[in-house]
Amino acid sequence: MKRLLPALALSSCLLTGISTTTLAQSLPGLTLFSGVKSENQLSFFLDFGGQTNSTDRYRLRVPANKMKLPVSQFNITYPEHYKGSFETKEIEVRVKGKSVGLKEVKWDKETRVIEIVTQEPVPARSKVELILSNVQNPSFGGMFYFNCQVLSPGGVQIPRYLGTWIISIS
Repeated sequence: MKRLLPALALSSCLLTGISTTTLAQSLPGLTLFSGVKSENQLSFFLDFGGQTNSTDRYRLRVPANKMKLPVSQFNITYPEHYKGSFETKEIEVRVKGKSVGLKEVKWDKETRVIEIVTQEPVPARSKVELILSNVQNPSFGGMFYFNCQVLSPGGVQIPRYLGTWIISIS
């Protein structure tokens, strides 16, 4: 019995450490001094852990409460010091868990913008997930602010800011 108690304590610490590491790249969590208000921080998940010089899948989420109007285009901007790469053919939009058709996906490397145009407008108050597969993470780690801007169908085409994904690559 005396040996069982320390073994149980050690194994529970190891299991807790493993689960904490797994969740490290899933949500913004507690970010101090980011410059982005907490209500503007969007959640995300990096399927393969956000390691430098590796391939990853970014699941960038937009909650339903941020989708106040229908959206026909999502623009993802990222900072100049992010040196990763994207495959436009491997980008998907899911609305309420279901994949939607895309009219066009463009990646402008000079202005650091990924433009995702849907075939049909995404309805207001819909939970959205932008999935970027086969992303090549940069060779140097850091914290990168990916901003989400959207365009609504019709009217004046001025991008509206929805929020920021604060992505850490290590």
